[in-house]
Amino acid sequence: MNAPEIREIATGLQFPEGPIALPDGDVLLVEIRRGTLSRVKPDGRIVVVATTGGGPNGAAIGPDGACYVCNNGGFDWIDMGGGRMRPAHQPKDYSGGRIERVDLETGRVDVLYTHGPNGALRGPNDLVFDAHGGFWFTDLGKTRPRDLDYGAVYYAKADGSSIVEVVQPMLTPNGIGLSPDGTRLYVAETRAGRLWAWDIEGPGVLKRRPFPSPWGGTLLHQSSSYRLFDSLAVDAAGDVCVATLMEGGITVVPPDGGPVGWVPMPDVYTTNVCFGGPELKTAYVTLSTTGRLVAIDWPRPGTPLNWLNTRP
Repeated sequence: MNAPEIREIATGLQFPEGPIALPDGDVLLVEIRRGTLSRVKPDGRIVVVATTGGGPNGAAIGPDGACYVCNNGGFDWIDMGGGRMRPAHQPKDYSGGRIERVDLETGRVDVLYTHGPNGALRGPNDLVFDAHGGFWFTDLGKTRPRDLDYGAVYYAKADGSSIVEVVQPMLTPNGIGLSPDGTRLYVAETRAGRLWAWDIEGPGVLKRRPFPSPWGGTLLHQSSSYRLFDSLAVDAAGDVCVATLMEGGITVVPPDGGPVGWVPMPDVYTTNVCFGGPELKTAYVTLSTTGRLVAIDWPRPGTPLNWLNTRP
């Protein structure tokens, strides 16, 4: 795609991520620096739904209609000048990684998980629900001035009853999504600029490739320039649309790992993309250092999300 025509939906957001295009036309998203789950109206008004504190990150609607949030526990922040901010290291007031459930009617926030089977969650980042009602999520970990955590991929039940560690270690796993038929899991690694895929054998079970695959997945794409990968969405053609940092844009990777596309965007922290609008052919994109939610036309529909676009 060439440089798209960008429609600005909202400004003044405090490092937005995790957009969910709701059927009523609103866009639900997190404001990481503000510590909130917020609703953006079509006219650009911003309404706080809930205050989570910490660092709310990825978000998704579950089978009960609630919003499930990956909370990374918070960041220090770097002032880039001109009103722009970007996240940095684990802060002194780090509140711990967790998965939260937010009641969209009341704003009540309940903590579902603070630990996996092998220790505390460090920096949960993004999640996606499957057709069984469970969800896959990434834990990117946290960075400190002289070290960083290995991350992991988990699978958990929405009622808080079960969490399993599926892939560990990984280097800063971030965006996560499912193929249109739900049989494949995609995970983006931020620092390496890599996109991985696994065939799914069942809820919480992946088919793992042997060595030399470092994480048991199939490498679909690795950036050859300074592009770091953030969250992702999958369109109906199966293309994996990865929000891309530093160069700022959307990297479009075919499901067979063929030649990639590139959609430039005007923010070095182009962090998330989701699909909504008529026929799911509008891509909503978070431009996070500049605090904006924008929309562009997409040439294909997005993949309907379980428990959102498929709700009666």
